[in-house]
Amino acid sequence: MDNADMREFLEDFACMTASKLTKNGNTIACGVTVIRQKKPVAVAESDTLARRLDEIQNSFDDGPCLTALRTRTISHVPDVHTEQRWPDYMKAAAATNVGSILALPMELNRTAEAVVNLYSTRKHGFSEEDIMAAERVTATGAKALHLAVKMAQLRDARDNLTAALESRATIDTAVGIIMAQNRCCRDAAFQILAKASSHRNVKLRTVAAGVIARVAGDQRITANFEE
Repeated sequence: MDNADMREFLEDFACMTASKLTKNGNTIACGVTVIRQKKPVAVAESDTLARRLDEIQNSFDDGPCLTALRTRTISHVPDVHTEQRWPDYMKAAAATNVGSILALPMELNRTAEAVVNLYSTRKHGFSEEDIMAAERVTATGAKALHLAVKMAQLRDARDNLTAALESRATIDTAVGIIMAQNRCCRDAAFQILAKASSHRNVKLRTVAAGVIARVAGDQRITANFEE
């Protein structure tokens, strides 16, 4: 699952969560943020309200949702107009039509970090029953997201291994070419390659690929590889 697939999954989850928790006279918007290796890898929202509020919070780098993510605890703001915490964000949030906020961290077994951000258009829009329902929905979504993140990790590991094997094969081939053309041992050939890489400030694999390309073009390796 790549980032585009994960974003699509999260968008579906955000829309489903918002729809499930919305009641007559109490519209809920939902945003979801996933962080892996300390970097955001996917962000999704159910609508423009959630997107706007998430963007505002990220611009301040503080707020109930980021606090929930950092502390792994639920953050509940019954009324954005009277909330004393996060004053800068609350002032900006109050300028929108949001009345209350609920942020719930998702448990992903350390594969990643994620938070579900819920925004109600009403003050005191999240009753105890609503919070319990949101916790259940979040727990269910976390199980599916955990599998999605694990799939992404396995894909990354596979890609890294493939790249490493390709790099090793390229370097080994270049070393063999230098051994043949300079009539030297493997260690000496590798040192020639490494020296060229260091002097040119170019990755070893790139220099090795250049050696192979020259041979493929029937051009001999010049003495400057011995610099």
